[in-house]
Amino acid sequence: MGLEPVISFQNVDKRFAFTKEKPQSVLETFIALFSRRRQPKKSTESLWAVRDVSFDVLPGQCFGIVGRNGSGKSTILKLIARILRPNNGRILINGRVSALLELGAGFHPDLTGRENIFLNAALLGFDEASTHAYYDRIVEFSELGDFIDMPVKHYSSGMYMRLGFSVAIHMQPDILIVDEILAVGDQAFQTKCVNAIMAMKDRGVTIIIVSHNINLVRTLCTHILWIDKGIPQAYGTVDEIAAEYVAHAYQKPGELASVNFARTGSGEIEITSTRFLNQHNEPKDVFATGEPMTIEIGYLAHQPIVNPEIGLAIFRQDGVQVNGPNTKLAGVDLGTLHGAGLVRYEIAQLPLLPATYVVSTAVHDGRSHQCYDFHKQAYNFRIQAGMAEELDGLLQLQAQWQQEKLQPDTV
Repeated sequence: MGLEPVISFQNVDKRFAFTKEKPQSVLETFIALFSRRRQPKKSTESLWAVRDVSFDVLPGQCFGIVGRNGSGKSTILKLIARILRPNNGRILINGRVSALLELGAGFHPDLTGRENIFLNAALLGFDEASTHAYYDRIVEFSELGDFIDMPVKHYSSGMYMRLGFSVAIHMQPDILIVDEILAVGDQAFQTKCVNAIMAMKDRGVTIIIVSHNINLVRTLCTHILWIDKGIPQAYGTVDEIAAEYVAHAYQKPGELASVNFARTGSGEIEITSTRFLNQHNEPKDVFATGEPMTIEIGYLAHQPIVNPEIGLAIFRQDGVQVNGPNTKLAGVDLGTLHGAGLVRYEIAQLPLLPATYVVSTAVHDGRSHQCYDFHKQAYNFRIQAGMAEELDGLLQLQAQWQQEKLQPDTV
């Protein structure tokens, strides 16, 4: 018999209703005349934050929820924390929940950090004596020092996060919920928080994480729910879902990464085109791991330019740079350019794993570092699962496994 889930969502819907009112004052009437949101009378509208969401989280799992802003991730967390109640469906929660949902949540602004620690502990069912046993560890982890006796309304966002996270992890939760708030604060403390989460994971605490940092989700989580506009898109293991989410969650392949991408340069040479070609020199925007690909860059030199450098940089959609080759590093002498031409960067076998990638292209003078033209993260292509033997990470290395059986020592 399998383990019983500690969290179970069964066809859960959550709807928010809001009313648009008829303007009452002369100023409101005047503003409404020029507002696209004008309503002639009161009208009640509904926003479905989540629709028909179902998933199970087993004891000790680290479960990630990913999706764009406004997709319903935080609503799901508030349903788990019992801050919200569903309109339809059933939610089962087994265990003490400690939630870090947003800055200042659960804190009274006029109370000090010390007083808020005891307030939060009381809300979680701890008596004063039990809270005293954890108090020193909470303050030490938060690194707030003397600020612990300052009213929290004077705290910075980073100080709020330090105290909130420290309280959440020290209250012996069965289930820890961490929203994107973890992104607030300095890098050193973020690393400290991630280490604390991993230690709790090793102790068997069930952890729910919402984050736009897909690499963090890959590192910590075993299972993922991908949600968009309140509707589940995929639910399964991190290996199954993460690559699909990265590849599809941003924009349609074949379009510019940004319609108004950043372009700089003096203009003596222009980049006129950037194309991704398959082995038959046909333009494509979707490739498979292991396939050949050529990046073709067209240029137009308006005057003779002696041996410029043409290069590119490939980035995964989350900002991780893959490489940054150019003609000079490759030992290619372009000679004197004048007029139109093409250069090609030929990749025999793509080592990239499934994701969406964006490309910058540039042409400049390597001696004076003068930039003639630079298209910053202007083009994209997508890698889908093909001949890849791996699904997690950045690259598939050209390597193979070997086994050697050793004979046991004889006496």
